[in-house]
Amino acid sequence: MMQGNTPVLTYTINYPYFTTTCNPHACWNINCYYEIQADSSERNCRTELFPQAAQNGMYADYKQFPFRSYEFLSNYEITYNKNCMVSLFTEDYSYMGGAHGNTIRQSQTWDFQSGNQLKLNDFFSCKDSFTEYIFKEINRQIIERLKESPSSYFDDYPVLLRGNFNVNGFYLKPDGIVIYYQQYDIAPYVTGIPEFFIPFEPCFHESPR
Repeated sequence: MMQGNTPVLTYTINYPYFTTTCNPHACWNINCYYEIQADSSERNCRTELFPQAAQNGMYADYKQFPFRSYEFLSNYEITYNKNCMVSLFTEDYSYMGGAHGNTIRQSQTWDFQSGNQLKLNDFFSCKDSFTEYIFKEINRQIIERLKESPSSYFDDYPVLLRGNFNVNGFYLKPDGIVIYYQQYDIAPYVTGIPEFFIPFEPCFHESPR
């Protein structure tokens, strides 16, 4: 998008489109979900980001400052696709000047028979204690990572991983579940989006009950 002859905002929005023999009507609803999300992202680019970028571009031109074009990029990755169940995450990267951009991740796991989103506790048989199981495993993995890379997590990460835990912050892989946190939730920017893989074990079951 241009302000005069200057490109001030570039955006690219990718989103999935599914076909299935499991339940075509459920598939249609899921596709609509991602179309609506993509439309919302584009509307935000045009009505929120572009005016900011245009104003800052004009100010930089007036002050003869260097101006770096704003950017918005939305990509997705499908991590599981089997037995009428799909899991994926979407990452929205935005750059609005400054030293670096920011990435926000969202994820969904779908039952293509019913069209419903599956929840994290759907994959646990020990539903009453599954969060404690997760926290114990994440804490163990962080301790191991800190041995190799000190300062890769905030000093108070044991408190932060509980306080910033998002029950929707997960996706499936063929052999387990990945729990993730957003940038800055439990670690510095350089660490990125922290991920913790938890293999399917007796407390877990691959097919939700």
